[in-house]
Amino acid sequence: MESPRVFASILAFVAACGGASVPPSSQCSSASGSTLGPLDPHEAQPRTPEGAIARLFGPAEASGDWFAPSFLVQIPLEKVRAIVRSMKDELGALRAVRRAEGGFECDFEKGTVPAEADLDQQDRFVHLFFHPPRVKGRTIEAALAAVRALPGKASLLVLTDGKERASLSPDAPLAVGSAFKLAVLEALRGQIAAKKRQWSDVVELDPRWKSMPTGFLQTWPEHAPLTLYALAALMISQSDNTATDQLLSLLGRAEVERLAPHDRPLLATRELFVLKSRPNGNLLARFRAEDEAGRRALLGELDDQRLSAGDLELQQPTALDVEWHLSARELCALIEKVHDLPLMSINPGPASPADWTSIAYKGGAEPGVLNMTTRVSTGGRAHCVVATWNDDQRALEEPKLFSAYAALLAVLRDEG
Repeated sequence: MESPRVFASILAFVAACGGASVPPSSQCSSASGSTLGPLDPHEAQPRTPEGAIARLFGPAEASGDWFAPSFLVQIPLEKVRAIVRSMKDELGALRAVRRAEGGFECDFEKGTVPAEADLDQQDRFVHLFFHPPRVKGRTIEAALAAVRALPGKASLLVLTDGKERASLSPDAPLAVGSAFKLAVLEALRGQIAAKKRQWSDVVELDPRWKSMPTGFLQTWPEHAPLTLYALAALMISQSDNTATDQLLSLLGRAEVERLAPHDRPLLATRELFVLKSRPNGNLLARFRAEDEAGRRALLGELDDQRLSAGDLELQQPTALDVEWHLSARELCALIEKVHDLPLMSINPGPASPADWTSIAYKGGAEPGVLNMTTRVSTGGRAHCVVATWNDDQRALEEPKLFSAYAALLAVLRDEG
């Protein structure tokens, strides 16, 4: 499950820290458009964000003492190094850093990357955010080729006004992580449209459905009152798993299964975490061996199991068959049904609000799983871009897919 601010940041080649769900400040935006003097990547201790960025892309690999401890809690050093390596591979050498409105622009050999950065009093990064790159000469065909070259299984679908522009295995159901929450939202929207419920209905937070992060409702008091709108907004914008399980319980599992037909039973997030916890290997093996009736019978046993973050494997893929599976085409159909709900635009994901009239986004991630589902519009045209990558053998090098995805959005943006 992705942490929305951190996940959105990584989507854009990012490392972020502190206040992860709060938009960053723009306190580095004075002197807009000015080009600073020569940057020295060998500088021992840069005194400016520009120097720190230059050092990051210099010959030396990133060191832990370049980042505040609060930063590394959010993004481990190895993840930072992987992002930097991927950016170098994709964009070539860093040539210059300019101050610009909202932060900085980093000029690479093959493109430009808007960035935000702040240092603490020890000149360490406390905030670093790389927006999607503007890569020179990218095309839909080149992005499709990049996705096709990924190891494991991948799917891609690009629709413009409902017509297919590009695709790779668009009807193959793959594990999509939290993107399945689009089905939960559509089930809720349908019940509201049928006058069975209202967005303003208030429910109490049920302790039985407190799940793991992402999100924060698992830390709230039991029986706290919440509107359906608040639960839905947290589920989509913060990928709050407790909000998701609360809604799934309220709507009924069968209602959501009609919209997500490949998983029987469709698991709540807590149930999935229980099955993938290290102490529950026997339960997982039994679940995988059973037919649908047997799996449903096992759900009752999951409710009584302890759930601890320390018991989860957060680095390597685990049982990708026990997940939520949807095809790229099914995800486009789901987001088309809910895109006009205002809560869908709270977290725009990798698309920049400055580029589009409207944005609706939901993504998903766990080890071995990555999905991005975006519906954008501008100039009277609407686009759906879905990319999913699964690999059950190794951790994903996420920037490889992020780069291709950002390029697709950029091509569609430039078409007007």
